[in-house]
Amino acid sequence: MVMVNYSSMYRRYGRRATPWERYAQVSGARIVDVFDRVSAGCARPPGRALDLGCGRGMYTRELAQRGWDAVGVDAAPEAIAGAQERGGTTVRYLVGDVTNLDAVDLGGFDLFIDIGCFQGLSAQQRPAMGKSVSSLANPNASFLMLAFGWTRFRWLFEGVSRGEIDDAFPLWEIREVWPAPTAGLGWPMDRTAPQWYRMQLRSRAETRSHA
Repeated sequence: MVMVNYSSMYRRYGRRATPWERYAQVSGARIVDVFDRVSAGCARPPGRALDLGCGRGMYTRELAQRGWDAVGVDAAPEAIAGAQERGGTTVRYLVGDVTNLDAVDLGGFDLFIDIGCFQGLSAQQRPAMGKSVSSLANPNASFLMLAFGWTRFRWLFEGVSRGEIDDAFPLWEIREVWPAPTAGLGWPMDRTAPQWYRMQLRSRAETRSHA
């Protein structure tokens, strides 16, 4: 698996859009449609949301605009600096490792979003992220993950399968899976079969029966 040095990438691109930000520019409207769909079914105000691997905060701000008490966390200080510069005063951004969120004072959350963060972790890091996220989940919390599937372009993209998500998040149940559009992404992103996964935290009774 090719591991991306995100700090060096942010330094390299500076204020220009990184490759994953270019994806957001093409698909951003379709992604925030999903946020609208989730927010519409929540009480008002909807609760606390954590943007995992938030980058420079594009989606964290979108959550805040929909009434969520939004927090963004990313391991790259350069990304957090950019998010803080753009984010105004309504969103909190912190440098943090998604595999060890207990090291950051965050509190509990009702919604987690992941637009490619899990994707960038190694096989050893992914279960650690699942455990870390679960430790911050309020009862009945939800999780939205956008991840790209396995393709023959493994040297460019490490894929994510449903089984890998199940293994990394044993306290969660995948409730819905649906394809994310690829129109306008160009090669090779349009070959990666991105999928949305909506997960729900299991109740204690469900967790005992699942075990």
